[in-house]
Amino acid sequence: MQIRKAIQADADSIMHIFRQAQTSLKTLGVNQWQNGYPNPEIVDRDILSGNCLVCVSNSLIYAAFFLSFDWEDTYDNIYGGQWLSTGQYAVIHRMAIGDAFKGQGLGSSMILQAEQICLSRGIHSIRVDTHRDNIPMQHLLGKNQFRYCGIIYLEDGQERLAYEKLF
Repeated sequence: MQIRKAIQADADSIMHIFRQAQTSLKTLGVNQWQNGYPNPEIVDRDILSGNCLVCVSNSLIYAAFFLSFDWEDTYDNIYGGQWLSTGQYAVIHRMAIGDAFKGQGLGSSMILQAEQICLSRGIHSIRVDTHRDNIPMQHLLGKNQFRYCGIIYLEDGQERLAYEKLF
């Protein structure tokens, strides 16, 4: 498995993976990513930022995620808890694995790669938020030593469970 920065030619493959994730979430009864998000414009923006990463094997893209180093305004206020740190952090967004590759430990591999990228930048914290009903993501975060920190609200008012890992 190789994880590399996405290029514009990867956009269709990334959107295909995101559509599979949208369908999986809907099947699980999770009302996350059911409103046209993420869309091709977001994928294009992520790729242009240089922070969209893809997992590749034999030139096939089978997973993608966005690793942001920008301050998240929605993380300024956390309810029912607190962040583990107050310093610089990265955020994992839009993590998805193609249906044919689920259950192979790829989510943990992506998190490990994100940690290595963070360490190369002197960052020792990753934050993630997810939908209350997204049990698979919550399981992945727990398995990778993320700690539940509280609740944040997105710009549109939707609630998300917030997690952080220090390393």
